[in-house]
Amino acid sequence: MKAAVVWWDLKDTGHSAESLREFLRDEAIERFARIDGLRLKFWISDPETGRWGAVLLWESAEAAAAPLPARAAEIIGRPPVQATLFDVEAVVEGRHANPDLSALGLARTAVIP
Repeated sequence: MKAAVVWWDLKDTGHSAESLREFLRDEAIERFARIDGLRLKFWISDPETGRWGAVLLWESAEAAAAPLPARAAEIIGRPPVQATLFDVEAVVEGRHANPDLSALGLARTAVIP
């Protein structure tokens, strides 16, 4: 297994984590749900520092090497400032009350103005 961490610096892009939530709801979540070999992707943000990105968990190095949609870079106007691929040493799921992760996150739950 492989894991990737991807970060954008949104400073001077005209975008914020809040402004990118519509992109997640309308396009990205569904698009990434159809990618072969992707076990999990979660988008992350730090509004205080203007960082936005994702963590991806891949079944294999081959799956992680496949081309991905570049729509976020297109919208933001530049590629990520960091994209790092790691080996996965172990994976565990802890005890949790909500088995369906796909309905969670601010892009799914935040009120749209």
